[in-house]
Amino acid sequence: MILKRTIIYPKDIQRITGKSERTGRRILERIREQKGKEKHQLITVSEFSDYTGIDAETVQEYLTD
Repeated sequence: MILKRTIIYPKDIQRITGKSERTGRRILERIREQKGKEKHQLITVSEFSDYTGIDAETVQEYLTD
């Protein structure tokens, strides 16, 4: 069974959107605010997908381990 990563990081967002890593951190912060999460809590691929409207399968293609 192949496990897929479920957490998304700023570098992943940079690869997906072509924007800077700093912008990726800002996007993650906005998602945390919207979801009511604290600063130390992680963002999942599905939460990122819901926020951006990008299909979760497409996001998974960009993730590297």
